[in-house]
This record gives sequence, structure tokens and C-alpha cells, in this order.
Amino acid sequence: MARGKRQDVWEFFGDLLKERREGAGLSQGELGGRVFVSGAYIGLFEQGIRKPQLDVAKRIDEVLQTGGIFERTWRKLIAKSPYASYFHAVAELEAVATKICEFAPTVVPGLMQTGAYARAVTLAMHPFATEEFVEEKVTSRIERAKILTDATRPEYWVILHENAILTPVGGPAVMAAALEHIEALIRERQVLVTVIPRSAGAHSVMEGSLRLMEFEDQPPTAYTETAFSGTLLDDPAVVKQAQRAYDLLRVVTLSPEASPARIESAAEDYRRCASTT
Repeated sequence: MARGKRQDVWEFFGDLLKERREGAGLSQGELGGRVFVSGAYIGLFEQGIRKPQLDVAKRIDEVLQTGGIFERTWRKLIAKSPYASYFHAVAELEAVATKICEFAPTVVPGLMQTGAYARAVTLAMHPFATEEFVEEKVTSRIERAKILTDATRPEYWVILHENAILTPVGGPAVMAAALEHIEALIRERQVLVTVIPRSAGAHSVMEGSLRLMEFEDQPPTAYTETAFSGTLLDDPAVVKQAQRAYDLLRVVTLSPEASPARIESAAEDYRRCASTT
């Protein structure tokens, strides 16, 4: 299902939610209280701006006695998405974000991956996958990256741990090209990248990756991801904690001048290695 069509269905979801809520004689705040989200979030759901989690869709069905229509609509959209269920909402949100701040501890972030790098990561995680599955994953990742070249592209800040540039994903040639791609993004001012050196030791986000997103007319969110799952965080207090953790990461990075130099040095090492194999 094309992105535009998916958005149309989310808008239908919102229109139906408003119709059923008003039919039940509930305000946005009253429905929000019963399904454990704020009334403001109910408003965002109804506008098709914010997408509810599955458990929220189920609770809405229960409160409004809809016979499961909101859960079925949610599952239909997720089933047709090329992303893991826990990442679907994140992919939707990043497309409308005005600012994205990301920390990548071991792997180059999807928005900066080359096709060859994305393919190597996919095969490492799914060694018995069909070629069709692999191509779908790679294509969806490259499509996501187009937001960096849009006229309304977000500010994109990335903190890479040195492990992410020293782990030879796909081999030396693939890594050399991957790092050269990051260098090009930096030169074109599509991203600001800083690197945490291994020598920095312990830091504020020791497990998994972290992403912060800001929007024009929505509250900020945070997203954390480990090997097998991800969590989208909306609670303002928790998002504030995540923002503080990201600020602490900035303290231990190399400078914006030294970081590209470190990436170039690693790329040169990979090129040298590739030329001798």
C-alpha cells in the first residue's frame, strides 16, 4: 500500500474514531482518560497525525464497544507495512519530524545506509530470507532516506559510536562505500555527525539505540531499540530523561571537525584493506 493510501486509511481511522466517540457522548479528554492517554492524543489520532499503539486501539474498541474495528484497521495497516510492527509508527513520524537526533552504538542508522550496507545488515539478521524479502527491506530503507533530500527535510543530528564505523559490515569494500556516503551527507549539510571514541568508556546510553524526534505541532517523542524490539516513548517526563541522556552523549563525542576526520581515516583503512584482497 502506498504511503499516501496508508495515510488516507489513518485519516479514516481518525474520522471513525471521532464519530464513535461523539456518538458515545464522550469528550476527547474523557475517552483519553478511559484508554490511558491524554485528550490531546485522542485529538491527534482523530486528525490522522499520530497513530495509536495496538493496545490503545484495543482499549478504544472496548470503551466504545465497536466490535474490534479499530484493532482490525490497525492490523491491516501494519500488515501492509514493510517495517517491523514496533517500527511502523516511527517511520511514519520521522517523515513529518522537524528535527531528528539519533544515537547509533553499533550499526550505521538506516537513514544513512547505502544499499549494500543495508543488504549486509538484513542478511546478517535473516540468513535464510528469500531474495524478495531482502530486496523489500533494502528498498524500504533507501526510500526512508529520501526525507534527507526533501525540501522540508528535518534537521538530522547523529552520534555514532566508534564501534559503528569499525565493525566491517559487508566487508571492507562495503564499509568504505558506506563511510564515504556518510562523508558526502556531511559535506552536503544533510546531517551533522559526531563520533564517540571507544576510549570514552562508559556513557549515558549503554544499551540499544536512541532517537529523539521533534515536530511542528506535536509533542516530542523518543524511541529506543534493542536487537529484537523497539519502544516509542510519548510520556513527557520520560522524553525529557531521554533528551538529557542524549545531551550527556554529546559531551563525550569528538568535535564536529574531528569526527568527519575519524570517519575518513576509517574509510581509508577499509579502502586499503579492500585493495589487498
